[in-house]
Amino acid sequence: MNQVVVMPYPGRGHINPLLNLCHLFSSRFHHPNLTTVFTVVVTEEWLKLIGSDPKPKNVRFVTIPNVMPSELNRGSDAIGFFTAAQNKLETPFDRLLDRLDLPVNLIIADVTLRWSLDVANRRNIPVAAYWPMSASNFTLWYHMDLLEEHQHVYADLSGRGEEYVDYIPGLQPIKVTDFPVVDRRFHGIIPDLVSINKKAQFLLLATVYELEPEAIDAIKHKFQIPVHAFGPNIPNLRLQPAFPSNEHSYFSWLDSKPAGSVLYIALGSYLSVSSAEMDEILAGLKQSGVNFLLIARGDAFSRLSRDCGSNGLVTEWCDQLRVLLHSSIGGFLSHCGWNSIKESVFSGVPILTFPITGEQDINSEVIVGDWKIGRKVKTGSNVVARAEIAAVVRRFMDRESDESKEMMERVKKVKGVCRVSVSEGGSATREIDSFIRDQLGLSDSKVGKAVE
Repeated sequence: MNQVVVMPYPGRGHINPLLNLCHLFSSRFHHPNLTTVFTVVVTEEWLKLIGSDPKPKNVRFVTIPNVMPSELNRGSDAIGFFTAAQNKLETPFDRLLDRLDLPVNLIIADVTLRWSLDVANRRNIPVAAYWPMSASNFTLWYHMDLLEEHQHVYADLSGRGEEYVDYIPGLQPIKVTDFPVVDRRFHGIIPDLVSINKKAQFLLLATVYELEPEAIDAIKHKFQIPVHAFGPNIPNLRLQPAFPSNEHSYFSWLDSKPAGSVLYIALGSYLSVSSAEMDEILAGLKQSGVNFLLIARGDAFSRLSRDCGSNGLVTEWCDQLRVLLHSSIGGFLSHCGWNSIKESVFSGVPILTFPITGEQDINSEVIVGDWKIGRKVKTGSNVVARAEIAAVVRRFMDRESDESKEMMERVKKVKGVCRVSVSEGGSATREIDSFIRDQLGLSDSKVGKAVE
């Protein structure tokens, strides 16, 4: 029996796509006697959150200690948490491998954890480097030397806003005002992507080739190891054909709204905007007159839900992919996390971009500049005033304008590309089957479309 150990960074945006990848792998086995076990390593706190979720019979969880006493509050010190994950998890993971009941044939390692490839190399275990963000962000980080050479990183770029970053292979020219300036505190702990060529046997990308062909081709040009693009990596294969009736009150609310009339707002699972900025967002949404469903957690939920106006609903949680697939949803105001973008694209929903930090700025550029399926609400670090938010939202949700009609046509095309990639014979499906067949040592008879 084969065993694949999966080591994600302890954050929802990293754990979810790797779990989805395990589900995708399992869905491609159509032999009744599965020969590969996927052992997913999570911290103790994350096991409490996801341990009871449905999963294939050949996927199991094992734990290592938490990075911090309460990992779910890491948003208050994201860089401190990131640093701790680099320094505290390597030894527990290494010791865990000695306790496993089966030999390890492959490690799928989130390269956000710099040490994960080193552990596999010390043990002579083949390793697949997994990148949970966009290919555009990968090629950006990979060429950190070019950014340093042009002084477009670890620097105060005020006064240089009109300059263009036009030298990153696979990326369109990006204005400095739209470019992420890397925080100096990340120096020394950012992913070492250049070393993947020497330390890993495969590179796995959580993206659709047809959506980022230039970036993926630029990566393949730099790498001697196989590079696989595994598609949207969202739980699309586990969706039920119909929405559960009255399962959550927000679905009843959505059911009562006209098709395409609701703007969905979610700004990330732990990094979010300030209270002052959230107040401006809510005031702008109310002022716009557009129907909206807003996700707010903790104190923000208690405060905002008391005064969301007649056109809005505030809730602490929702099943995001199912919400995006609901007929009443006409747009998504997003922080531009890569998983949220892929779910929105898969659902055919245009995006208002509101990047908060890091790679989200590049994702915003991909949405607005490359795919042309959205508009920007925010650029830079300034708080966006409520009147501006109201105006942008009204314009974005006006489906009668020629501009919106053209955008929706492009959204349909991008949605189609995404759906085709995960269909039988699509680019993502072919890549998954190739990886399973060639790298996990399974025969053709055990790989392919699942038996009904």
